[in-house]
Amino acid sequence: MPIGLTEIVLILVVLIIVIPLLNASIKIIREYERAVVFRLGRLVGAKGPGLILIIPFVDNLMKVDLRVVTVDVPKQEIITRDNVSVKVDAVIYYRAVDPIAAITKVSNYHYSIMMLGQTVLRDVIGQVDLDDLLQKRDELNKRIQDIIDETAMSWGIKVTAVTLKSVELPEELMRAMAKQAEAERWRRARIIEAEGERQASAVLVEAASMYEQHPTALRLRELQTLIEIAREKALVVVTETGATDVGKTVAMYKALKEREER
Repeated sequence: MPIGLTEIVLILVVLIIVIPLLNASIKIIREYERAVVFRLGRLVGAKGPGLILIIPFVDNLMKVDLRVVTVDVPKQEIITRDNVSVKVDAVIYYRAVDPIAAITKVSNYHYSIMMLGQTVLRDVIGQVDLDDLLQKRDELNKRIQDIIDETAMSWGIKVTAVTLKSVELPEELMRAMAKQAEAERWRRARIIEAEGERQASAVLVEAASMYEQHPTALRLRELQTLIEIAREKALVVVTETGATDVGKTVAMYKALKEREER
C-alpha cells in the first residue's frame, strides 16, 4: 500500500522532533570529565564517564575537568620584610577532586584559585627577607601551597604544587649584589694565596733545616742550580773562591753543550 503525503509529512515531523530530543538527551562524558546534573534547579549528582541520559528542557548539565590545570599567577610587586621591592610571579597546579563542590561551592573555581594565589603570594613573600626569598624557594613553595590548598579543599579543589617562576630585583640592588660577589671572590682568592704562601714557607723552613744538617746536600743543590743557569747562552757564571770545582764543572757542561749543538 503506497504511503500518502500525510504519512510522509507526519514521519518528517516526528523525525524533526525526535532527533533533536535524542541529541539533547544522550550525552557522552569523557574519562577525565564528570557531569554535574541539576533537575529543575535541584542537584541530582555527578555522572560519568561514558554515556548518560538526561531529560531535555528539565535537566541542566555542567562538565568538570578532572585533569591537572595550570594557573599562571601574574607578576606581583611585593615589599619583603627587609623593605626590598621585588617582582615575583608563580605557577599553581591544581585539579578538581570533588566535581559537585567545584560547581556548587564557588562560582568560578579557576578564577578564584588565581585570585587566591595572588593574595597568598603577596602575604607570604611580604613576611620573609630577601635572602630567604632567593635561597629558600622550596620552603616558600610548600608554604604557599599549603595555605592555598587549605582554602581550596572546601571548593573540591586539590592544589598539587606551587612554583615561584622568577624573582625580579631592582637594578641598583643587582649592581650592589654583583659588587659584593666580586669582593667575596677577591677575598677568597687572597685567602687561598696567603694559605699557599704559608704552606710554601713551612716547606722552605723544613728544607733549610735539612740543608743545615747535611751541607753536602746543599752543595749538590747549588751545583744543580748552577747547571740550570749555565744552560743559557752567553752567560758568565761567577762562583765563590772556594767553589772552583763547581765552576769547572759548569764550564765543562757548557763546552759539551756547545759542541753538541755544532
